[in-house]
Amino acid sequence: MELEVYWLELAENKLEDIYSYYSVKASKRVAKKLVNGIINTTIGIEKQPEVGQVEANLNSREQEFRYLVFKNYKIVYWINYDFKRIEIANVFDTRQDPDKINETK
Repeated sequence: MELEVYWLELAENKLEDIYSYYSVKASKRVAKKLVNGIINTTIGIEKQPEVGQVEANLNSREQEFRYLVFKNYKIVYWINYDFKRIEIANVFDTRQDPDKINETK
């Protein structure tokens, strides 16, 4: 069963924040390359949804959250079998306090 990749609003907002920050601090080219790299990391995940490591900081949640890594970012997701999709819940900068990852909805 192949699943669809679905980006939740929080994750999309994080991508926009990353783009906005790096387009000012570096350049639009750098910002676009970084955001595209994060998105491209999720390519193929629908064929192997359990490829990501389980996120230990979210063990208290009902869902089993997993993550992929691109540079300093964790792409946090869970497999929603009811809707047959992988839900990208957050893009977390690992240079932050790890407890902040709990904002994943």
